[in-house]
Amino acid sequence: MMVSDLAAEENAEKKLKFIAKCVITGVALGLSIWGIHAVGLSETLELWVRNKKKKPIRVYMDGCFDMMHYGHCNALRQARALGDQLVVGVVSDKEITANKGPPVTPLHERMTMVQAVKWVDEVIPDAPYAITEDFMKKLFDEYNIDYIIHGDDPCLLPDGSDAYALAKRAGRFKQIKRTEGVSSTDIVGRMLLCVRERSLNENTNHSSLQRQFSHGHSQKFDDGVSAGGTRISHFLPTSRRIVQFSNGKGPKPDSRIVYIDGAFDLFHAGHVEILRLARELGDFLLVGIHTDQTVSAKRGSHRPIMNLHERSLSVLACRYVDEVIIGAPWEVSKDTITTFNISLVVHGTVAESDDFQQENDNPYAVPISMGIFKVIDSPLDITTTTIIRRIVANHEAYQKRNEKKATSERKYYEEKTYVSGD
Repeated sequence: MMVSDLAAEENAEKKLKFIAKCVITGVALGLSIWGIHAVGLSETLELWVRNKKKKPIRVYMDGCFDMMHYGHCNALRQARALGDQLVVGVVSDKEITANKGPPVTPLHERMTMVQAVKWVDEVIPDAPYAITEDFMKKLFDEYNIDYIIHGDDPCLLPDGSDAYALAKRAGRFKQIKRTEGVSSTDIVGRMLLCVRERSLNENTNHSSLQRQFSHGHSQKFDDGVSAGGTRISHFLPTSRRIVQFSNGKGPKPDSRIVYIDGAFDLFHAGHVEILRLARELGDFLLVGIHTDQTVSAKRGSHRPIMNLHERSLSVLACRYVDEVIIGAPWEVSKDTITTFNISLVVHGTVAESDDFQQENDNPYAVPISMGIFKVIDSPLDITTTTIIRRIVANHEAYQKRNEKKATSERKYYEEKTYVSGD
């Protein structure tokens, strides 16, 4: 269905409305001759015409969604706001490798992540990296897509051409604003930088490399870029962004509130699946997210990779989460349980540490003593360390991928600046 098809559809709707009005007028006239009041019938038929005309606007957005983060989620939120239903295409591993280099997370994990985003209505696996003529026709005809959405950042094919050129020419393309300050390339760079710095100096005097990322400065580089081209995070959270991601609804007086806490660093499919199971145990899922300082103290000075507010937004975007505590305490105290009216505290079997199994200094000692603590089997054997190890094991390929993308983006923006300046 192309532009001409849309025009034909609009003309058909106009004809339908005209015919319906003629029918209404004829029926009303006939009934009035017989002395029957036809106002109710007229209103009913007009309402039918309006409902017939109005159909949901379906929008499509695709992506690799590798190392999925709050920037991806914000893009999906913006895309959903442009229509009534959001269909998301997840690019295949093969296509990503051919166009960008090997993905960090395989397709099934990326599918789990995308399906869990609260603004997504439908997911298409193995989507092509570029919008081809055949695939665009399939989107319009089979999936009833009205518009194709993408951010204002470049999406270039290996030959330098625009991956969305066909959609733009068809007049069915809409653009959203890219979320600045984060990208999958940036996160991979952060991990490589942390691993490199850690190996050079395990006994660093700095409490956390992550804080350098969070606060937008580096001891070695004043321009926010590392030697390997890694951008330092300049993410500045605002109350408006948090509200945009929030459900805006609290628990009901009789709700069974389930609580789970953690770092939720590099938010991944393992996190999503344990949150899904936790939500099934109650009516309202409250998630506690530990501070950067707590994570560094418990996991090491190289953690977390993502700062507190970045991690909070990723968790808030998950459809299984109702509310988060930003900067939750390490120990689940009686005061916390009472304040939030918590009915059950849960923890997964797959975790970065076994703190929940310790006899001494167990952060869950209070809920255990109250008989409201439950360990649930984690569906996936994935942790933040798993993700980091994937990067380290294939760091040369990811370093080249970062450099390749940085070069193509720099060239794109230089050309864009030149054209606009002209």
